[in-house]
Amino acid sequence: MQSIAAAAGVSKATLYNHFRTKDEVAAELLETELARLTALAAGLPPDRALAALSDELGAHPVLRRLAVSEPELLSGLLTVGAERWGDLVGRLAGALGVDVDEAELAGRWLVGVVLQPGRSLTRHRHAARLAALLFAGSAAAQ
Repeated sequence: MQSIAAAAGVSKATLYNHFRTKDEVAAELLETELARLTALAAGLPPDRALAALSDELGAHPVLRRLAVSEPELLSGLLTVGAERWGDLVGRLAGALGVDVDEAELAGRWLVGVVLQPGRSLTRHRHAARLAALLFAGSAAAQ
């Protein structure tokens, strides 16, 4: 908590006034980042939204650092329970304007991007292909 307080430029006492544990701090940071990513994707065409999300996740400094220094921790962070996964998929569905099944596929692809980001141009090609498949499925279902 001392390191977190120092990085935030506040005293440890101030930090403890808002958060009791490191887990609470991490949960709040995660929630803030999810809101930022959801807002980033919302309103963009699906191919651009997926490309933007893949760029953010593929180059995210914390995720990249964890992939190198603490891969087990990163893997643990990506393994969420059914309720949490459902919440994440629901957010993604809303941001992309797709149904839950389509968002599930996109979400699983994005988890793969976190683990193996590859090159941006490749991710953008994959995002375009995935968006085309998702929307082909949406059009066929209607």
